[in-house]
Amino acid sequence: MKVCHLLRSLCVASLVLLGAVGSATAADEWFVLGEQTLKTADASVEIKSEGNRWARDVKQVKLSVEGAEVQIGMVALNWDNRKDENVGWVGTLKPGGETAAKDAPGRKGRLNSVKVQYKILNDAPTAILKVWGLD
Repeated sequence: MKVCHLLRSLCVASLVLLGAVGSATAADEWFVLGEQTLKTADASVEIKSEGNRWARDVKQVKLSVEGAEVQIGMVALNWDNRKDENVGWVGTLKPGGETAAKDAPGRKGRLNSVKVQYKILNDAPTAILKVWGLD
């Protein structure tokens, strides 16, 4: 009888704990840290975090593209409170596509800027590159 009571208590405690973890992750949301119009004449761009967003710690970072297919080469993440990070060859993003999320160093980090080498494909004149942060 005592074992049954103990198992029920453990089950209830587990459900309560899972509910607390689920509600904490539900508060996480992606927001735009910065965006820049890419031009075919340029080979790279530096996007700085906009407004007060730089002061906000992020857990993850990703890039998205709108308006044209873009081949993204090297990406350099400039962190305020951590060592800068270079991400190797990223690949080609189609309009509306996004990269896989990259974890911030440590548990969270403040991203100052992102430098991206790129090439716009299919003779499109421009594209828009957005930098997203997960808070």
